[in-house]
Amino acid sequence: MTPALTPALTPAGAPMTTAVAPAHPRQVLADLLPASRVRDIALVAGGAALTGLAAQLAVPVPGSPVPVTGQTFAALLVGTALGAGRGLSSLALYALLGLAGVPWFAGGTSGATASFGYILGMLLAATVVGALARRGADRSVVRTAGAMLLGEAIIYAVGVPYLALVADMTATQAVAAGLTPFLIGDAVKAALAMGVLPTAWKFVKREG
Repeated sequence: MTPALTPALTPAGAPMTTAVAPAHPRQVLADLLPASRVRDIALVAGGAALTGLAAQLAVPVPGSPVPVTGQTFAALLVGTALGAGRGLSSLALYALLGLAGVPWFAGGTSGATASFGYILGMLLAATVVGALARRGADRSVVRTAGAMLLGEAIIYAVGVPYLALVADMTATQAVAAGLTPFLIGDAVKAALAMGVLPTAWKFVKREG
């Protein structure tokens, strides 16, 4: 962002410009905790653990290698609450440890499974919703819904083509197996976020 410029005068009366510092960006929920490197490390690790725990809430979908899980909801919640940088770091930690063998992908799996594309999408989605939260997208019901739906769309935009590639599916087959069965569940997840995040901010304001 380019700093605003304001006119000033030199001692000789000639005009010059001086930079005015930009306003401090809006906070995300994690910024309400006392700032420290230990805090950030704990938040990143905690976000990865939360995503891994939510991924164990898995329901198989007949005809699809991708189960319904709480993973996407957790990933979007982590990105929104932690902000873009920490959210990306948290999901990257989750992905890397899962690839290294930690069994905390969906249903206790690990490695580059057919659903790994959704995890890659979560990295991007967490970054985007975190950036939107920095601009206040998590403080009202309508804006939270928009941020969550955008995040889910990003996850599918990466996950479905990846599924088609690794499972040797056509685009139509990949959409039927990796998108359509999850739309109702994602609407429920967005509704949960619409309740949780704005309520958290209202609570913070009341306590403040």
